[in-house]
Amino acid sequence: MTDETMTETVDEDRRDFIHIAAGAAVVGGAGALAWPFVAQMLPALDTRAASSLEVPVTGIPEGGEIRVLIGGKPFFLRHRTPAEIAAAENVDLAVLPDPQTDDERLVPLADGNLNPAILVVSGSCTHLGCVPVGPGSNTGDYGGWYCPCHGSHYDTSGRIRKGPAPANLPVPTYTYNADGSAVTISL
Repeated sequence: MTDETMTETVDEDRRDFIHIAAGAAVVGGAGALAWPFVAQMLPALDTRAASSLEVPVTGIPEGGEIRVLIGGKPFFLRHRTPAEIAAAENVDLAVLPDPQTDDERLVPLADGNLNPAILVVSGSCTHLGCVPVGPGSNTGDYGGWYCPCHGSHYDTSGRIRKGPAPANLPVPTYTYNADGSAVTISL
């Protein structure tokens, strides 16, 4: 054999493919090794389960309220009367310290319509986190919630009307089920 017959040809496309495939294998392996370390920082399943709750709303009598704890935080679910709804809708927004319409504080049903009878709000006063007493307790000036700790008054939509609280009772993240008979509140 002569040197002329021993010439080696280099297939550059094949070499590039081998380099890319090897690099992809290294990246995939590094990801597989890193995943357990990342996954151990995620919340445990029992913690995630405790951060949401489905609450039936059809059993709340008109004018009644259910109070629930999710992750140690209180939430109020109120079945408002037509008078409470009318009072919430007929407020001059210019007099509110934290102006929001009543509709802005509602979440639509699965069909896209609002259910003004059901109001879901956080049960922590926005001043210092006390738990306000609810409507029907003969306290408060606006028919809604009253925080006895420092005197904040909320209306029937959970909006701050008077007192040291700087903001409305927050509306949590929640969704209605398909037929509107329950809400799932999530932290």
